[in-house]
Amino acid sequence: MIYRRKWKGADGNLVEGKTLWIKYYDRNGNPIRESTRSTKDADAKRLLKKREGEISSGKVPGIYFDKVKFDELAEDFLTDYRINDKKSLWRAEINVNHLEGHFSGMRVIEITTAKIKGYIDKRKQSGVSNGTINRELSALKRMLNLGAAQTLPKVDRVPYIPRFKENNVRKGFFEHGEYLNLLSALPSELQPVITFAYKTGWRKSEILGLTWEQVDLK
Repeated sequence: MIYRRKWKGADGNLVEGKTLWIKYYDRNGNPIRESTRSTKDADAKRLLKKREGEISSGKVPGIYFDKVKFDELAEDFLTDYRINDKKSLWRAEINVNHLEGHFSGMRVIEITTAKIKGYIDKRKQSGVSNGTINRELSALKRMLNLGAAQTLPKVDRVPYIPRFKENNVRKGFFEHGEYLNLLSALPSELQPVITFAYKTGWRKSEILGLTWEQVDLK
C-alpha cells in the first residue's frame, strides 16, 4: 500500500503530507510503515516491491538496517572486548576514537567502500602510518562482522575494506619492567612522550606531530 500521511492542522483542517509512505507486512503478519523519503510514485513502488521481495525471500527488511548507526556497532565492538576480557581493550578504544571522528552519526548503510577510502585519505594526510590505518580498519571490519552475525542482523552487507602493505613493521617490544627502567633514566620532558608511546603504540612521528586541535580532552 502506498499513501500520504494526513493530520489535523492548527486550524482544525485536514493536512496531507507530500512525502509518500508505504505499508507492508512482515512474515508474522505485523504491519510495517516506512517513509519513502520521496514524492514520486515510481520511487514508492520500487521501494515497496523491494521490501516485499525481501520478506518473501526470508530476509530482514532493509528498514531495520536503515536505523542502525556506526555508534551502535562501535559500542557492541567494545562490549565484545570487555565481556571477553581482552587485554587490548585500550587499543580498541583508541581505534574507535579515531573512527568516530569520521563515521560517528553515520548510518551503517552509508558506510561504503568510497566512504572508507575517504577516511583512509584523511588519515594518510595526517601522516599516519599504514600499520596504524590497518589496525583501525581491522576494528571497523570487526564491528561490521559482529553486526552481521547478530541473531537479528544489524548489518546487511560488509563493504570491501582495503588493506595496506606495512613496510615499517615493528620488530621489538618493551616489557613493562624495561619500560619503567627507561622512563626513570630519561629527563622529565621526555617521559610524557615515552609514556604516550608505550600506552598507545604510536610511532615517534605520529606522537610529535600531534597538535592540540587533534586532542579531545573528554
